[in-house]
Amino acid sequence: MLSLHEFAALMLIEQVPDYTNLSAADLDALLSRQLITRETLASGSQRIRLTRDGQMILHTLARIS
Repeated sequence: MLSLHEFAALMLIEQVPDYTNLSAADLDALLSRQLITRETLASGSQRIRLTRDGQMILHTLARIS
């Protein structure tokens, strides 16, 4: 089960992929659950993106609330 911080991090990543002020623990948890991925851009910088599973969780949460 995801913590409230992890849900919030998923929502932030969906809205602002370049947001860099996320907890390392939350990012590690989301990475280990394969809800996000890190993408290396041509510039060499990294961007965090939601995976299909991460998107499904947020869409399910939106339908419930």
